[in-house]
Parts: sequence; structure tokens; C-alpha cells
Amino acid sequence: MSVEGVFLSDRPDDELAGELELFGQFVGSWDVSVTNYQPDGSTITIPAEWHFAWALGGRAIQDVWIAPSREARERDGSDGEWGTTIRFYDPEIDAWRSTWLGPRNHVVMPFIGRLIDDEIVLEGSFEEGVTTRWIFSDITPDSFSWRNVDSADGGDTWTLKQEMKGRRQAG
Repeated sequence: MSVEGVFLSDRPDDELAGELELFGQFVGSWDVSVTNYQPDGSTITIPAEWHFAWALGGRAIQDVWIAPSREARERDGSDGEWGTTIRFYDPEIDAWRSTWLGPRNHVVMPFIGRLIDDEIVLEGSFEEGVTTRWIFSDITPDSFSWRNVDSADGGDTWTLKQEMKGRRQAG
């Protein structure tokens, strides 16, 4: 038997198509500018790429995130993360289960995601007393913003750790 069609799907599962559109709107390839905020207040910005696809019989969205981008790696010999996220809608909690896997740095980060107003907010906790949110905002068919914020005081204040601006690749 072939692995063709085992991992990726060409469309969402018919039964969940409506729920899956929250992340399904990102299916395709994106050029991304990533800005990392350093503890000293300085920033580092790098080009990246982010690819989203229907997966697992159309019941999930899988992405591959590459930072720096393959083009930047070829140009300057840089290295970085090449990771993936699996996201699926869970009707029992009326939310998304989303798990980021970063093999280079041995990272596994499970989140629960929901649409809050006009933003997609994924929330998890990866160190004691700290809440992390990954937030998609300003979403259009061809662009989005994304930010990573942490709170160590129960959500009273948030620290910006990373921002991304995505632009859909042509074709």
C-alpha cells in the first residue's frame, strides 16, 4: 500500500467542514516575517515560511513552520526550527486542540484554541505560573498577524515575546 493520501487530505471532512474553517482558512503557503523580542528590549527579525494543509482524513489541519525560511538558509547558511502543529476541533469542549512539535529544540506544546471576538486565541501553560497565548489576528484571505504573549500574573499583564506578519504566497 502507498502512503499517498495517508497524511494529507485534499479537503475537510464533510461532517466537520464548518468547524474546521477556523483554521482551514489558512490552508496554503505563507511568507512570514518573524520578530523575536529579546529580554534586553532589542529585536531580531527573520524571514520564515508557514505551510498549512488538511490532514488525517480531513479531520485536522497540519502545518509546517520553517524559520528561517529555506531561501534564507541557502543564502546565509543559517539554521533554525523546522516544526509542525496538528490542530483538530473537539466538539466535547467546543474548542480546538492544537499541539506544536519542535524537534530541534525538543519542544511539545499543547494548546486549547478558541475564536474570541475576531481573534483566534490558543492558550497553554509550559512553566509553573505562566500562561502563554498564541494569537492570530487581523486575518484576511491573504494576510494575518500572529503574536506570542506570556503572563506571570494571572492575565493582568502580558509580555510580547514574538510577532509574525504572514502574507499568502501567490499560486
